[in-house]
Amino acid sequence: MHTAHTPALSTPVPIEILLVEDSEPDIVLTREAFADAGVLNNLHVARDGVEGLEMLRAAGLVPRPDVILLDINMPRMNGLEFLREIKRDPDLMTIPVIMLTTSQAEEDILRSYQAFAASYVVKPVEFSRFYEAIQALGRYMLTIVRAPMTPN
Repeated sequence: MHTAHTPALSTPVPIEILLVEDSEPDIVLTREAFADAGVLNNLHVARDGVEGLEMLRAAGLVPRPDVILLDINMPRMNGLEFLREIKRDPDLMTIPVIMLTTSQAEEDILRSYQAFAASYVVKPVEFSRFYEAIQALGRYMLTIVRAPMTPN
């Protein structure tokens, strides 16, 4: 008889998310929308790109994220600078980055994809639409996206 314990397939494993965002209302709303959508997650927040890099590079500070949600317009280091920096780092380059920003500028969209963003999502300004977009994003991350295994 096989006695090794294997977790049940229905046991949900939380996804590790790093949200790099400077807007406190957007942080709170993102957290609530994921919870209401039933997206089991550990949401870690960096208020700008500098803090995000520190969190990613400091051993044991946060677990390696399964995905990074990234705003563009932030103080100290903006989202595009942060994106370019992690995509140059062999230890971080495979983490999928979803741009989550209010910017609809074609130049920002183009620069994000040129810097290897996985997706570009424009945050709706209206509360209910923003909430729905975050919930849809959470379901997308749980049901469709497949990320590479994390390196040991």
